[in-house]
Amino acid sequence: MPWHPSLSVGIAQIDEQHQEWFARAERLFDAGKQGRAKEYVGEMLEFLDSYTKKHFADEEKYMLSINYPGYDEQKRAHTAFIERLAQLRKDYDESGGSLTVIIDANKMIIDWLTQHISKMDKQIGEYVREKK
Repeated sequence: MPWHPSLSVGIAQIDEQHQEWFARAERLFDAGKQGRAKEYVGEMLEFLDSYTKKHFADEEKYMLSINYPGYDEQKRAHTAFIERLAQLRKDYDESGGSLTVIIDANKMIIDWLTQHISKMDKQIGEYVREKK
């Protein structure tokens, strides 16, 4: 599931951070194909925990700087994702990396990358272009 230019928001910092997400997700899927998903999911969840919080903070700061009208909706989506991620990490730790948790991690990442970025985040770029 590689990043594609059609997913570009049109804001360099946001696009670069999204590309890093896609690169990590690709590594997770590759690890799954090689039968190493159990080991890699823990690493991926650690990455997501730190990187996601930084990315969301950067994205939210940017939205505030441009008075983006969809900020509150984005903030709620970010908060919900962080909560789901925390639950997933807890489930992973408690289960010792069960297949169900690995599948849930894959699904959550795919859903976020395909739905949130392609719909909600792209609207930020559209707003910026309309303001010019």
